[in-house]
Amino acid sequence: MYEVYLYNVQSKTHNERNTLYLKDKMNRFKDLRVWQEAISIAESIYGLTKNFPSEEKFGLTSQMRRCAVSISSNIAEGAGRNNKKEFNQFIGIALGSAFELESQLIVSLKLGFCKESQADELIEKLNHIQNMLYKLQQSIMQLQA
Repeated sequence: MYEVYLYNVQSKTHNERNTLYLKDKMNRFKDLRVWQEAISIAESIYGLTKNFPSEEKFGLTSQMRRCAVSISSNIAEGAGRNNKKEFNQFIGIALGSAFELESQLIVSLKLGFCKESQADELIEKLNHIQNMLYKLQQSIMQLQA
């Protein structure tokens, strides 16, 4: 789960604390477990789609790979933005990509491109990432209040 990074920052105003938070903590995306797991799912998707039919190279294979990479990319991009509102927006985009990838996994299973056990394992990992992204959004919204 995402940790809220408002440590014992000694400053006079709420805005100063938020500024310190943004400068010191928000852009450490590589420390976020959700980003690490998103990288892992992207690796798994690349491995899975290697075995898809060649005619799907520019279809489902490409879509799934781009979608998988999009999750970690949006987490990273949001972390590098100027404020928590923008960070939260990019976490929302990452969450949308995670749901899109889940749908594509179901389609690939229905088309017989992967085994049920492969799809189930990846969907379970995706559901975990989706939950972490949702909790991260909730944490950011609490900081915005």
